[in-house]
Amino acid sequence: MAPGVAAPAGPRPARSPRTGDGTSRQADWLRIAALAVAAVAAVVAGIAFTGAASPTALRDPGALVRWGLPIASTAQELAASATLGGLVLLATVLVRRDEAVVRAAAGVTAAASAVWTLAAVVELVLTYANVAGLSPTDPAFGGELGQFVTTFELGRVLLFVAVAAAVVTALALMTTSPVGTAWIAGLVLVALWQSAQTGHAAGAASHDLATSSMFLHLVGAALWIGTLLALSPLAHRLGADLAPAVARFSVIAAWCFAAVAVSGTVNSIVRLGSWEDWTTRYGVLLLVKITLFGVLGLLGLAHRRRVVDRLRGDQRAPATWLFWRLVLVELTVMGAVSGVAVALGSSPPPVPDDPITDPTPAEIVTGHALPPEPTTLSWITQWRWDVLLASAAVAGVVVYLRWVLRLRRRGDTWSWLRTTSWVTGMVLFFWTTSGGPAMYGHVLFSAHMVEHMILAMVVPVLLALSAPVTLALRALPSRASRAGAGRGAGDASRGPREWLLGLVHSRVGRFFAHPVVAAVNFAGSMVVFYYTDVFRWALTSGVGHYAMVVHFSLAGYLFVNALVGIDPGPTRPGYPQRLLLLFATMAFHAFFGVALTTGDVLLVPDWFGLLGREWGPSAIEDQQRGGGVAWGIGELPTLALAVGVAFAWARDDERTAKRRDRKVERDGDTEMDEYNAMLARLSARDGDGGPDPR
Repeated sequence: MAPGVAAPAGPRPARSPRTGDGTSRQADWLRIAALAVAAVAAVVAGIAFTGAASPTALRDPGALVRWGLPIASTAQELAASATLGGLVLLATVLVRRDEAVVRAAAGVTAAASAVWTLAAVVELVLTYANVAGLSPTDPAFGGELGQFVTTFELGRVLLFVAVAAAVVTALALMTTSPVGTAWIAGLVLVALWQSAQTGHAAGAASHDLATSSMFLHLVGAALWIGTLLALSPLAHRLGADLAPAVARFSVIAAWCFAAVAVSGTVNSIVRLGSWEDWTTRYGVLLLVKITLFGVLGLLGLAHRRRVVDRLRGDQRAPATWLFWRLVLVELTVMGAVSGVAVALGSSPPPVPDDPITDPTPAEIVTGHALPPEPTTLSWITQWRWDVLLASAAVAGVVVYLRWVLRLRRRGDTWSWLRTTSWVTGMVLFFWTTSGGPAMYGHVLFSAHMVEHMILAMVVPVLLALSAPVTLALRALPSRASRAGAGRGAGDASRGPREWLLGLVHSRVGRFFAHPVVAAVNFAGSMVVFYYTDVFRWALTSGVGHYAMVVHFSLAGYLFVNALVGIDPGPTRPGYPQRLLLLFATMAFHAFFGVALTTGDVLLVPDWFGLLGREWGPSAIEDQQRGGGVAWGIGELPTLALAVGVAFAWARDDERTAKRRDRKVERDGDTEMDEYNAMLARLSARDGDGGPDPR
């Protein structure tokens, strides 16, 4: 080409999207700044609208505290969300092709948790200043703050959240493995559970419902906001891996939307006593939050339908810009929703959070009014909703049916009997944890035993026969099958299928699935539960109650699966050994039931003995009835399992015989021929005067 002649215009070489540049990083931080500005603006507007930051008549802490506390709470919630989102990215969302991307994600998580720690400390200080009506600059503030975090429950909870955030910051810098980040995410969930205890409880009568719904609300919002927030500064590094990351996030966002919608509805019901309360400032602010949440859901739907498909097939600038445009709007709306939520938390609801006046003995002990005398009808009509467990049951039905439909769409079959067994088990679980057994199990030992036996012995049989693990392994896509797609060394991330396989084949999973261990755990944990303070913990603590439900349901499933189940995991012994384990368990249940029936020492007497019941038998007589329930309900499923094991044994012998018959028809009865030949040789040797075969 001659000098001075311009080169013909052509397509500019594409810059590696992984490398990124200062402009991309600056744009990412501008998006995050937009979220923070929208959140702070929503907090300020909401506080000004409700008047929550107006000076108080007595012991006003000052404008700095009144306005700073909601802003610190917003920063704390957003930073905690980003921390959880970063951990989720590392555990299951990000495509693990490039270690630099993994380290960058860990850095984002550590930075978010550091901000969370700082915001949590500021919130702790300002919360005490607001409660005490004392300025942080007061000379006596430091000493009183120390008493606040050691003496009062609110102070201990806020201190625990701050310490947990600091621990997460340290751990996030030490590990980037999926398993390690999953354990750290568990610590974040514990901190969110503690945070749920500090919100509006809508009166003592609805404390449990408000707490569980608030926890579901916090986790759903944190996963949704935090994952997208943590993904934003990493997007320019991902390149072709952006499409699968966004697709995986979209699935998480859909479930989070459902969780936030359900929990938000429950919170609205318990905080607003009548339709007139919607016209109050609190009600109007709640309507604003609902509107913003609806807009957020529509944006998420558009995001899923349009952007994900375009990113999978087109990495050019228009598709990427469309993604960032929606992300920017979605993050901004998320920030506004978070700000309005903090403003709601700083405002008194129409239903005051006041202690119950003139409580009954049952309300003093349990926090709930005594239910009516139990009848056959009341066991069906009385409900005490548990949002977490009810949502888990509904989600279980939805997920199982979606897996079945996925198999049928690709031409595979799945037994309708297994599907019916799963749905029946989930419906029974739903009723047991939110219906009559849950209502009366809080005040009657016999009803508690009904709840326990159904969860440990009836529901697990239905769930084990439905083979959920087998269905999941057939329906869930494998990320390993796509490991070689595209460039790089492959996708080393863990999806739901990989997490399930890892759990089933882990040393812990194999240990607890072993038939002997499962039987000992199933039977022995009952003695540990009822004859130690664990029973008291389950009655007095929400965490203890959930631990009881999860433990006995899982222990029952592992035991049943080891005997008659279909799912992988245990190395099942022969059928005689299975029957031996089953009869030993049956004998133990009989012994346990007889011990309760004949016992004259009341378990947890400061609970069951102080309820002031005017109906039903005495507490010790009711406990003895509970022993009969443990014996009766425990024996019936065990007998059914014995019949199932015997039937499976007979079918196994029949299948073995049929296989042998087919082999004889194909190859001849070689074993019988060899045996007859041996007899002939022995006979011939005896006839020749050989040694006596005896």
